[in-house]
Amino acid sequence: MCDVFFIDDEPDIRIAIEQSFELADIKARFFDCAESALLAAKEDEYPLVIVTDICLPGLSGQNLLHSIRRHDPDIPVILITGHGDISMAVQAMHDGAYDFIEKPFSPERLTETVFRAIDKRRLTLENQQLKRTLKTSQVLGPRIIGETQGMKNLKETIGQVADTSADILLFGETGTGKELIARSLHELSSRREHNFVAVNCGAVPEHLIESELYGHEKGAFTGAESQRIGKFEHAQGGTLFLDEIESMPMPAQIRLLRVLQERVIERVGSNELIPLDIRVIAATKTDLNETSLQGTFRQDLYYRLNIVTLDIPPLRERKEDVPALFHHFLLVAAARYGKAANSISKQDLQQLLSHDWPGNVRELRNSAERYVLLGKLIQPGLDTTPGSVVPSGLSEQVAEFEKSVIEQALIECGGSIKDTMDTLKIPRKTLYDKMQKYQLDKDNYKHE
Repeated sequence: MCDVFFIDDEPDIRIAIEQSFELADIKARFFDCAESALLAAKEDEYPLVIVTDICLPGLSGQNLLHSIRRHDPDIPVILITGHGDISMAVQAMHDGAYDFIEKPFSPERLTETVFRAIDKRRLTLENQQLKRTLKTSQVLGPRIIGETQGMKNLKETIGQVADTSADILLFGETGTGKELIARSLHELSSRREHNFVAVNCGAVPEHLIESELYGHEKGAFTGAESQRIGKFEHAQGGTLFLDEIESMPMPAQIRLLRVLQERVIERVGSNELIPLDIRVIAATKTDLNETSLQGTFRQDLYYRLNIVTLDIPPLRERKEDVPALFHHFLLVAAARYGKAANSISKQDLQQLLSHDWPGNVRELRNSAERYVLLGKLIQPGLDTTPGSVVPSGLSEQVAEFEKSVIEQALIECGGSIKDTMDTLKIPRKTLYDKMQKYQLDKDNYKHE
């Protein structure tokens, strides 16, 4: 993002200010009219701050201010005024201008004002991002745990698409938490007051799937002794989650495509069309594009579902999240079974970090439950013998061990920075620097 757009029709002024901005390390673009600046903003992106002369050929500085405020009322606009423009500048301040500078002015005066405006704009953008993050975290909160870049990207995308009408396709291995993501999308949307209905397409017998999804009328087939509302109709106003969509029989895929396109259903045995107001979230553990090329999944249905795809990373690709996830599952299991959630040893933590977790988060959760019940790590495929940690370079081993020690201290201290400092016997700044280095957030370790 560019720091400043500077607009003035006098070349000498533009050249002087360009030199001043270069010395002050302010990234700026220079224009001789407001129209070219607006065009550049729309084609590229708006800057942090706009500095413009009031009297310009064509669109005036005041008119530019009004246009900018319609796009974003928080962008600081600094006006440059001649002596005769003071009354216009005062009016512009009432209209939302950040400041005005009267000609002639010193470059230092302008640079100082621009720096203040940039700081204000950055603070505004940070607050806006914080509000978006807070809105997302109110639902995601401790439920979707992870501070690796892949998980940060996933949570950011969830926040962007959750409150839209777009259907979503979730792609992830078994046990990565696809239903959790689907529920979070529902709870972050305006549909949260209506039903979230989950259907495992692989668990419904082929001869019953249409009745299960769309319902049936009394007498529609042998055994249909009463009218039945299907999952689509039950999700009216809310969200329908179709898990293992790749398991849906081909005839059912044909009807599903029509329903997704037309947003109407017919119960089995009825000719009445029922309009639908639902959002569909489908989930798969296979590459639907590949299966469609193989002829086992309809290609047109794949393209209809693939409006927005969220890739959920497997646990082996985000091992840095294992300690926080394991700690969370320990607390949940302890509350469920009425037992104490004891902290794990550094050796056990190393074993958790060395495992590839083919069952992903589900496997880790089961391991945490066994740890609460039995007091030790018992995990099929998890080598708990001494010296079983996968070898790596010295620097990687040192960094991994240092991170695990800090993380374990955070877990034991419930995220308290002071207690963690005392436990590790290191200064506050050192602790914060290392937490930043390893992307550790104290809020993930607070006891519930």
